[in-house]
Parts: sequence; C-alpha cells; structure tokens
Amino acid sequence: MKNVLVLVHDDEGQEARLQAAFDLVRGVRGHLTCVDVVAVPVFIGDYLGAGGDALLLTDEKARESRNAAVIKARLAHEDVPYDWVDATGDPAACVRDAAKLADLIVVNRKLGGEWYPDMTEIAGELVLKSRKPVLAVPEGARRLDLTGNVVIAWDGSDSAEAAMRAALPLLALAQSVTLLQINDGSIALQASEAAQYLARHDIRADVQIEEGRGAKVHEILATVLRSRNAAYVVMGGFDHARWVESLFGGVTRAMLEQSPVPVLLAH
Repeated sequence: MKNVLVLVHDDEGQEARLQAAFDLVRGVRGHLTCVDVVAVPVFIGDYLGAGGDALLLTDEKARESRNAAVIKARLAHEDVPYDWVDATGDPAACVRDAAKLADLIVVNRKLGGEWYPDMTEIAGELVLKSRKPVLAVPEGARRLDLTGNVVIAWDGSDSAEAAMRAALPLLALAQSVTLLQINDGSIALQASEAAQYLARHDIRADVQIEEGRGAKVHEILATVLRSRNAAYVVMGGFDHARWVESLFGGVTRAMLEQSPVPVLLAH
C-alpha cells in the first residue's frame, strides 16, 4: 500500500480526510494523490432556466480555486510526497477515474451538512465501482492512529477477505488486532482460520466471538469498537446486492452512517 488518493473539496469533512491521508502516507512511506473536484451543483426549479446553473458553477469554481491554493500551500510544509489532479463533475466519478493506480481511497463516511452529493453515497459507490479499498472517516476525525487497536469485522464473506487482505500493510503497524465474529448462522469461514492467515503474515490476531441473539450487527460492532478503543475497523462492503442493502438497511450503510471510528471497506 503505497499510493493513497484523497478527495479534496471545500466541505465539512475535508480536514478529517486530509489528516487521515497524511497519517496513512507517513505510516506506509507512500505517495499522496489529491483529486481536487469542482462538484457540478444540483439545480432546482426555475433557477436552472434563469441561468442559475452557470452562476452556481462559477461560484463553485471560485470557492474551490481558493481552497486549492490553501491546501497546496499547506502541502509544501507537510512531509508527504504528492501530486495534484484537477477535475470537474460528479465527485465519485472523478475520484474513480483518478484512482486506477491507487491502493487506497480516502473519503468521509458521511457529512453532517447539506453538501451534495451525500458522502455516504460517494463512499458506497467507490467501494462497489472502483474495486479499490476505501477508508471512510468521520467528519470530526483529527488523526488516524495506525499504531492503535484495530477490529476486523469478520463474517467469512468474500468482501471481508478482500478487506483484510487490503489492510495487511496497516495491520502490521497496529498495536493489537481483533477478529470479531458475530454468530448469526451464516458464517462460512471461521475467524480462527482468518487468524491463521494473518499469523502467516506475522500479524497476531485475537478472536472474539459474539452471539447475535437478534441484536443488530452494527450495534454489536459499535459496542466492541468502543470497548476495544479501536482506531479503525476493517470490514467487507456491500456483500449483498446493493438494492438489498438499500431496502433493508444493511451493516455497510449503518456503519457508514454511524461508525464512531474510520471504516476501511473493500468489496
């Protein structure tokens, strides 16, 4: 994991994204790609016909130009090698296009403001369509502690395997790794086997088994994250069909909306 890509945009979550990306690049001694996106506004009612589309886009370009100048000046004093990509359009599509050679994409898990499009949707789309691991950070995060405690949400799925493999370079830096298995009758590959896999990579992992007993998986997971004082969680994303996740909630969406810590997702 050497090539880290981060979305640059003047919104409530930008500082959290940047701090997480800086910590990642320093931790793995990698390279940062900043994708500065001028997001095309969504037009409502008659404002579009009155030429409001051009005014909104002009305002967005001016704001993002000011933001880019500030971030570039800051990067000159950060100890991270970087390159810069300018893009205009849908943020998820712009990031996906720039991420073909990225090892990890950093976005927010959710934004509390009214910025469009919703960051939860961007994270989900990137996980599914880019086929790259995505680190989704809370908008209030101030750092990513790579030497802290890590929880892997293990359900034996292909996505969980992909997430664990993608996280190997980071897991090697962690103080502790916990494989959390929540028994709900659908575990095909036990967490003990995942622990053996990690051991062969010189990563020691404890296995914690929790019984579902009708409780919501994301609530159990959030409780364990707090009890373990986890720095971040690794989990598979959208292992079921996306429309099923949309209709019935889904653990992925719940974690993107509610996780107290950054979420590293892969599909």
